[in-house]
Amino acid sequence: MTEILLLNFFFLLFPAMLYVIFFEHRLNSYNNNLFILLVSSCSIVLCMTYPIQLELGFIYDLRYIPFIIASLFGGFKIGLPLYAVLNVYRFMIGGEGILLSFLFSTIVLVAVCLLSKYFLKKNGRDRLKIAALASIGTMSCYLLILAGLYETITTEFWFMAVNVLVIHAAGMIIMMVFIEKTITNIKTREKFLESEKLHIISELSASVSHEIRNPLTVTSGFLQLLHQSKDITKDDKRYVDLALQETKRAEEIVTDFLSLAKPQAEHMVHSNLKEEFEYVNKIMQSYANLHQVELDYHFDNTLLKKYDKNQLQQCLVNLYKNGIESMKDQNGTLFIDVGEHKGKISIKITDTGVGMTKEEMADIGKPYYSTKKEGTGLGMVMVYSTVSKLGGSINIKTTKGKGTTFHLTIPA
Repeated sequence: MTEILLLNFFFLLFPAMLYVIFFEHRLNSYNNNLFILLVSSCSIVLCMTYPIQLELGFIYDLRYIPFIIASLFGGFKIGLPLYAVLNVYRFMIGGEGILLSFLFSTIVLVAVCLLSKYFLKKNGRDRLKIAALASIGTMSCYLLILAGLYETITTEFWFMAVNVLVIHAAGMIIMMVFIEKTITNIKTREKFLESEKLHIISELSASVSHEIRNPLTVTSGFLQLLHQSKDITKDDKRYVDLALQETKRAEEIVTDFLSLAKPQAEHMVHSNLKEEFEYVNKIMQSYANLHQVELDYHFDNTLLKKYDKNQLQQCLVNLYKNGIESMKDQNGTLFIDVGEHKGKISIKITDTGVGMTKEEMADIGKPYYSTKKEGTGLGMVMVYSTVSKLGGSINIKTTKGKGTTFHLTIPA
């Protein structure tokens, strides 16, 4: 029995170890539903192939551990295919208990998948508790159903039931600890790489942008003088206009680069952010009116934070501008909600515009990537850089064709 039990634990851990060896270095790879489906199917089939023989002729395996974990993380999208794999293979094995297995797996599928959304909102420690309780609860239900099939319940049966519950709970806890630790390591590495990238961009921006701005200013000045000259033709003046427009665009790009530089001491303030939001609302109101967009602003924050005033204002301007431009000429509304949650400042900026695909959302914040044809992507790089300097995080929720929400969480 011990050898088969250890073999079942190996079947649970092997796919996870395989993932760590070959896939952990890939960013966001833990969100790959196909990978989760394949490794969970392998674990289920292998556990069912080598069951554990207990007293009273009871045959038991750990198939429901990968089934429950995958369904909690993937919901019905993952749970239904695994449900099919589990029951088809159980039918192929044959023997008694096929109907009981089918009924029980149906109950587990519905219960666990309905719990999935709540499960995903929790942190790692809470997810571990939920998974362990789900494991104990479902297996207790199975044992009670099984007890109903016996005419008399002996002490040996209850001893066996306790063993099954302990084994199942231990297996679930071991797997969840391994999974949560792996996810934490991946996210920590991603955050470190992003921080290093922003740091390098910030250093380059500060040193290079000043050198570029000086010749641009001189060039722009001479072009303006040339534009005012009466000795040039209309065609030449048109060319000068184009040159001035491109020079202005280059200056705007340099300004974006400069905004990524380190904060200056004279701009640091200690406030609840209200003054900055009211200022940005005021200067962006005309821009919103121009694009037929309304601003719906709500502020309810008392938490204080030390920050660079200019950088935060520019960060908010970029977010407002992106939201407004995604709804231009649609009579949309940009919702700005500032509050506090669990000791942190919560900022939600929601538009009802064009939204983004998953692929577009994954590239947001990367230099030179923009969903706008004329965009450079530096505005969002600046947003991520500013929030990172404040020790905060950005969560994006978007649906193509329906809109996007940027949720900024900043520790007080």
